[in-house]
Amino acid sequence: MSKRPRGRPPHDDVLTPAEWRVVQSVRHGLSNAKIARLGGISLDAVKFHVENAIAKLNLTNRDALRRWRGIHKHSALRGQAMNKPLQLGSIGQISRSVRDIKRAEEWYGKVLGLPHLYTFDKLAFFDCDGTRLYLQQQDDVGSESILYFRVDDMQNAYTQLQARGVDFTGAPHMIHKHADGTEEWMAFFNDPEGRPLALMSQAKPG
Repeated sequence: MSKRPRGRPPHDDVLTPAEWRVVQSVRHGLSNAKIARLGGISLDAVKFHVENAIAKLNLTNRDALRRWRGIHKHSALRGQAMNKPLQLGSIGQISRSVRDIKRAEEWYGKVLGLPHLYTFDKLAFFDCDGTRLYLQQQDDVGSESILYFRVDDMQNAYTQLQARGVDFTGAPHMIHKHADGTEEWMAFFNDPEGRPLALMSQAKPG
């Protein structure tokens, strides 16, 4: 009877699942400390995964990792390659920073009467007649809201806007995966005044 090899089984993708989770957070612009806190892992583990990903992908540094456009082998986004002319859709989401997420959740939900979608950690989401309101608890409450434009094909929109001179702060990245397998993808850039904008797309499993 042959013995099973020691260690973890090999992965069929360029990165391990743990590395993918950390890389998506890096591409979202999060610090190592915040990735550790949100992921419930140690800071050393985050640093280890970041260093491993940079080495595996033959990248030079963290900034190169943030701009790396790789997609998980089994991601639903891989089925979105439509190569149609770019057309930004409706504004799908607007974000606001708040000092107390519980108080804000109570106010926007019960006082304003907005339908509550879901809450996790220090993030809360409400529906504004088809436009999603995203609240995030932060120590410094900003004065600018981020406008998120819906697109059907995230990778194609990113490519076309880059060709037009748009400077994205990072590559498209998955920020959340719902229980039904639907993936939420985003990519951030600035307008000429330096104010933040974003593309957003949902990729549903085939």
